[in-house]
Amino acid sequence: MRKGYLDRLKDGVLLFDGAMGTMLYSRGVFLNRCYEETVLSNPQLVRKIHMEYLEAGAQAIETNSFGANPIKLAGYGLSEKTEEINRAAARIAREVAGDEIYVAGSVGPIGVSIEPFGRIKREEAEEAFKRQVSGLLEGGVDLILFETFKSVDELILAVSVCRKLSGEIPIQAQFTLGPDKLGDGNTEVVNSALRLEENDGVDVLGMNCSVGPADMLDMLVSVRNRVSKPISLMPNAGFPREVDGRLMYLASPEYFAEYAKQFLEAGANVIGGCCGTTPAHIGEMAKAILSLDSGRRSSFHIERVTEIEGEELKEPVKFSERSRLGYALDRGDWIVSVELVPPLSSDLSKIIAKAKELYRHNITCINIPDGPRASSRISSMITAIEIERNAKIETILHYCCRDRNLIGMQSDLLGAHAAGLRNLLIITGDPPKTGGYIEAKGVFDVDSIGLTALADRLNRGMDLGKNPLPETTSFVLGVGANPATPDFNREVERTFKKREAGAEYLITQPVFDVDLLFKFLKAIEDTGLPVIAGVWPLASYRNALFLNNEVPGVNIPEEIMKRMERASSESKERGREEGIVIAREIIDKIRGSVRGVQISPPFGNISTALKVAEGF
Repeated sequence: MRKGYLDRLKDGVLLFDGAMGTMLYSRGVFLNRCYEETVLSNPQLVRKIHMEYLEAGAQAIETNSFGANPIKLAGYGLSEKTEEINRAAARIAREVAGDEIYVAGSVGPIGVSIEPFGRIKREEAEEAFKRQVSGLLEGGVDLILFETFKSVDELILAVSVCRKLSGEIPIQAQFTLGPDKLGDGNTEVVNSALRLEENDGVDVLGMNCSVGPADMLDMLVSVRNRVSKPISLMPNAGFPREVDGRLMYLASPEYFAEYAKQFLEAGANVIGGCCGTTPAHIGEMAKAILSLDSGRRSSFHIERVTEIEGEELKEPVKFSERSRLGYALDRGDWIVSVELVPPLSSDLSKIIAKAKELYRHNITCINIPDGPRASSRISSMITAIEIERNAKIETILHYCCRDRNLIGMQSDLLGAHAAGLRNLLIITGDPPKTGGYIEAKGVFDVDSIGLTALADRLNRGMDLGKNPLPETTSFVLGVGANPATPDFNREVERTFKKREAGAEYLITQPVFDVDLLFKFLKAIEDTGLPVIAGVWPLASYRNALFLNNEVPGVNIPEEIMKRMERASSESKERGREEGIVIAREIIDKIRGSVRGVQISPPFGNISTALKVAEGF
């Protein structure tokens, strides 16, 4: 049985469904029809759409009642059916939702301006909201969702009417602002959110419609630290474009999923979709965030231990003596690491051959990702062990929290140390469904901060259960960071927490905008962490477009985009060459501010990596 809605939000993110109108239109319901009336004339179609959203992973569904107020319905001659339509909409959704899924009674604005700016009297507006909300309450909804209100005054009026009808029903109040109202610090966004924050009738505040995921993320970042109430986000699938006479929303489900993770990271409590979104969008968002958030909500809290009563912690091995990487970091040497992704096959010969070639060119070490994008590849640990044994070059083993519980993690780390691995890059990891493994479940007993603290304990001779070890491990503990993240302050805060947990160096996500990197370096200066900057040589203009438009947190300056476009228009090889030149220029600019670079060559092309590293 479902918890109360507000209690459920305390447990972590909740995923709503997507658009109803978009789906009805796609199933042949014409634009001149009253979409809300379909709950009476075609309830089986509405029921089927609700079911498709549930099957995609939605944890809450909205009633098909957005415009079912008597003023809007009057335009279709249906005003007298207001209560009947809303009751039917709620009952259909309730039947589909059963005992576990939440049903939100959808209420939109009345559609005309209220006095003193419009012809509708305040009393008429109150009566319209009263009739609609009453029908939804009678139909058995779990909450009332006021959405797509351009006027916060009208939204607050609607909330007050609902509160008079029920003092207990949770109220989620969402406003909308177009792109023309954004910018200048998102002042209008913040002011609207603060008015809802101050209103005692509002339990959850949020934004929906009008803008796509990128603008919605900016809005969230603007208000997250200004309000204490839960926040909901339901963006459109981008901006509609006319295609063969029809308005189409072109933001792909995969694009939405990438932003859903950013919404989660930036503090959203409720995530869903508005115009143009479909069960495919909700399905991709479910894959991207639900297992990740579930794991984070259940994470153990592991603190760094510097002393413990009754036991004497061992002194960690001197940093410079743990590995060649530790020695280089301690001395201040310039470090060049190249990323090689473990193969999908069980054959390691090709990656070992690449490692040998990199060793011959004096590359410091090789980064080995751990199931990147939740892909199931040959074990990153086995890959690292075999490279170090056969190619005589050190590796940096990425180790993520996704696939193992704490017991398994500690066993892995002790085993890695016994096999001679010393350099770690500790990351939280992508949720398994990101990689398309529908039945797989993430573990996420801890995130990267907690796992760093666990590894630090091992370096001090103490295991997870605070039991002394016969000897210490001697790992060089690295963590990741993204200087281009939309929620800059949160990334800085987490970096300080990682340092407190025991992190000893940091590798960034790929850097394209050096100003953002310099800003980040300044903000984390007090951590004292040596920073290795990620460098990603672009392969083509198409590659640059994808990264800039589809991957949240990647910010490629316009000048670089134009250069890649010009070069790629000449030939594929010219595009690749220009990507190498740009990467070398970035390294030139940042070399005095970082301790090295991690080069991630497209498609594992080590010749590209070596050309980028030439002269450095």
